[in-house]
Amino acid sequence: MADLFSSFSVAASGMEAQARRLRHVAENIANADTPGYRRKTIDFRAEIDRAQGVTRVATGPVQLDPRDLPQIYDPGHALADEAGFYAGSTVDLMIEIADSREASRSYEANLRVFDQTRQMAQGLLELLRR
Repeated sequence: MADLFSSFSVAASGMEAQARRLRHVAENIANADTPGYRRKTIDFRAEIDRAQGVTRVATGPVQLDPRDLPQIYDPGHALADEAGFYAGSTVDLMIEIADSREASRSYEANLRVFDQTRQMAQGLLELLRR
């Protein structure tokens, strides 16, 4: 029974990590056209839970894209300098959409593991009642 609870814990940590990733992807997409905005990313790392004896997924700190901001030529823009350029955003919508799909599918996979574990626990409890 302890292994079932460990499975719940691991699947839940995976769902939480992917949900955080999706929040950052959504924020990046929302700010794709914001001048000076740097893309945000998070890394995943293994976190050992010694009490339960499992390795869970944890997220690291938020990191900003270190690339130089693209210079966009638009002399009519309010933030343009004397030469007509302003700092754009480092967000690439194609990368964000791909990251969003990957995170969604990973979240769904963890949700399936969670649901299958729940069904196994329910079946075990029914067997114990007999």
